[in-house]
Amino acid sequence: MRYTLLLILAMTAFSLVAAQRQTEEHEGDSDDFPPLWKSAPGNLEEYFKQDNSLAINAWNYRERLGLYKILLSSSAKYFVNLGPNNIGNILWGLPLQHGWQYRTGRLADPSNVTTCGHMDGDKLCISINSWWACMNYYLSVIPFLGAVESGFFGELPYEIKLLPPDEKKSDFCHSVIECNTQVPAVMAGWRNFFQYLLSTAPNMEISASNSFSQDEALNYMWKAHVLSIAFAQLKFQKRLPFLSDPEMSFGEDWASAVEFIAATHFPTDQNTTNYFQTGLPPRMLWKGDRAPNIADFTSVQNKVLVSLEAIRRSNNKMGGLLLSLWKIAMSTEEGRKLGRDFIESMV
Repeated sequence: MRYTLLLILAMTAFSLVAAQRQTEEHEGDSDDFPPLWKSAPGNLEEYFKQDNSLAINAWNYRERLGLYKILLSSSAKYFVNLGPNNIGNILWGLPLQHGWQYRTGRLADPSNVTTCGHMDGDKLCISINSWWACMNYYLSVIPFLGAVESGFFGELPYEIKLLPPDEKKSDFCHSVIECNTQVPAVMAGWRNFFQYLLSTAPNMEISASNSFSQDEALNYMWKAHVLSIAFAQLKFQKRLPFLSDPEMSFGEDWASAVEFIAATHFPTDQNTTNYFQTGLPPRMLWKGDRAPNIADFTSVQNKVLVSLEAIRRSNNKMGGLLLSLWKIAMSTEEGRKLGRDFIESMV
């Protein structure tokens, strides 16, 4: 069939390096939760209140992590049939990725002008100079504000405001109103995701609410995710030079791969995300690091780096045609299943 041929073509084009499945565990990765998950705020009442506003410091790791924790707990009822203890919640991919960034030093000041995020400074500080941290702002604050605007938390008796950083404030929005003005499409994407979840909740006043579909939820979530990445990637190009050349390339490879992964409606539950993050670099990449020969990385981590680079380079050489073919191939459930199988073969 046509989509199968297109799938094969796409997979062949960027499968310059096929990473074999491994069962190695990430060293020290025995915790299924992001670092400091238990101590992060679990409800809005734990944030600082000022007059009729709730002030959240998204430049503190624990406070930013709390946004995810509240989203996870508030959305748990929609994913109850996907596993016990909320493990099937597809929002787990966001805080676990954030936790990986924190654990590997990617939220610290890469310019070393300040000690923000470093062991000899404020370890909970998230640096305004970190490309990873700035990218993540649009995958933490914007989803949270999208949920607020959609009514996901019900009627709140106060306004939610994000405290601006000490510098470069204009690079970010800090309230529902500001974000709808500055990044309307991204806000709409996350608002649509949470409105979809709300539409599947049992409602005594409506005879038939929408039945929950994991695939449909993933579709909405990944659409919003791609919008966040696309906007932030353009906005924070000037933060990339703070990184080493290998880390800069990896960041661009990571951002490029998101659209390929998103097209498959890849599951981002707790177990799946934790497993796939064993293939990510356990530290920042330094000058001289070159996969597949980074000595202190596992064979899987080396191969994932090579594969991500191959995807981006192949797509760039084809002028974006590879991604277009991939999206066509992923337009059916069978195609998406084959796509997910292919991604799983990389780890």
